[in-house]
Amino acid sequence: MKDINDKDFGQNTITLRDNRVATSIIPRTNAELDRQVIVDTNVLVEGSTYAKFLEISNGPAEFKKAVFADKELHIKSDAKDLIYFNKSVASSQSVSSLISTGRAIYGGDVNAPTIKMKNCMVCGSIYGTEIQLENCVVLGGVFSSRSLTINGSIIGTFNSPEVNASGVNYLLYPTAFSVEPMSLLPNTEFWNLSLADLGSLYKGEDEKPNTGKIKIDLVNDTQRTVLTDENGTQSLINSYSVASRVLVSDLIDMEKMENHFLIISASLGNQILKTYSLTKSNGEKGPELNVKDITDFFFNVLSGKIQVREIDGKVSFDELKKNYE
Repeated sequence: MKDINDKDFGQNTITLRDNRVATSIIPRTNAELDRQVIVDTNVLVEGSTYAKFLEISNGPAEFKKAVFADKELHIKSDAKDLIYFNKSVASSQSVSSLISTGRAIYGGDVNAPTIKMKNCMVCGSIYGTEIQLENCVVLGGVFSSRSLTINGSIIGTFNSPEVNASGVNYLLYPTAFSVEPMSLLPNTEFWNLSLADLGSLYKGEDEKPNTGKIKIDLVNDTQRTVLTDENGTQSLINSYSVASRVLVSDLIDMEKMENHFLIISASLGNQILKTYSLTKSNGEKGPELNVKDITDFFFNVLSGKIQVREIDGKVSFDELKKNYE
C-alpha cells in the first residue's frame, strides 16, 4: 500500500488503488469542487472526504472520517470485500449501495434525498426523502419524508408517510410509524425483537426464559391516531406496536438481556477507547463487542443462520403472583 497526500491529487479525478491517504480529500480551489474520486481495491482514507462524485468499485476500503458526496456516492453492485465508513455519510442528492456479493458498513448516520441500499449495515440512523432497503440492518431509525421500501431487513424503528414492505422483516424497538397504512406484498412478515435475548445468542448460549421474538399482527397491532397540535392542525398516523401484548415483559430482567450492549457498541464504533466483551453465564470472557462481529451476528439472524425462538406467551397465574408479591 502506497502512502499519498493531498499534494498528489489532481484537479478533476482522483483514482485510488492500493493507497493509504494520510490527509483529507478536501477541495482547496473552485476547480477542485467538481472533482471525482474513484476507489478501487485496498484503500484507506485517514481524513475526511469531499467529492462531487464518489465511486467505489471494489473493497476492501475504509474511510476513517466523515464522507460527503455532492451529487452521488455510488458503490458498484459487483463490488467485493468490505467497504467501511467509520463516520457519518451524506450527499445532497443520492447514496446508492446496491451491493450483490460484498458488504458495506456505515458506522454513523446516513443522510441524502435518495438512499438505496442492499447488503448494508447502518450503525446509526437513516434520513432521506425516498429510502429503499433490501437485506439490510439498521440499528437506529429510518426516517423518510416521502416513501420507504423495506425488503427482508432488520430496522430499529421507522417513520414515513408511505411504507412498502415485502419479505421477512424485524424491528428492534417496540413501535414503528407510518402516515398511510403499510402496503404489503403477499407473505410479508414483521417480527419484533425488543424482547428477544440477543445477548445470549451473541455469546452462543441458550436464550433466557420468557424471551423471544414477537410476530406483529399488522391488522390487530395497528393503531390509527389523530394528533392535534396547539394550532388545531390535525394529522393522522398509524403505529405498529407490540406494547399491548408484552405482559410477559414484567417477568424479564431486561438488564440481564444485554441487547443494549450490542446496539450501543456498534453505534459508538471507534469512539470507544477500548473494546469490551460480554461475560458468559459461567463467568468466562465472551465474544468482543466490535462492529464487524456485531454486523456478522445481525446478518446471521437475518439469514436464519441464528434462530431466534418465538416468545412463549403462556404465563401461569402463579408466576404472575410471585412477580407482584
